[in-house]
Amino acid sequence: MHNPILSDNLKIILESIDLIEERFSKINLADDFVTSSEGVLLLDAVSMRLQVIGETVKKIDKIDPSLFERYPDVEWRKIMRLRDIISHHYEMVDHEIIFDICENHLAGLKSAIQKIIRKAN
Repeated sequence: MHNPILSDNLKIILESIDLIEERFSKINLADDFVTSSEGVLLLDAVSMRLQVIGETVKKIDKIDPSLFERYPDVEWRKIMRLRDIISHHYEMVDHEIIFDICENHLAGLKSAIQKIIRKAN
């Protein structure tokens, strides 16, 4: 199942996760995203990378619609919907939800993407 486009897209997701992890390491509480200009800048940066992840997940889903079915522990549809919210309704982005995603769900996504990459090679 080696598809170079799929591999490139998976690497984009992994790269975005790494950047989110780096940026999120400066955040201790959800309110850190909104109590300083640096926090707001980090919220914007993390949200942009979450948008990239969602867009890339959508692309992969079009290339191989059954791929994500093999990894049901990740809420792929929610990732795609978050992309839509960030893209079209940024004013509705909730810093507490972004914090929760980074704190509680990013590691699982990273693990799943790494598994997919290993199986694809």
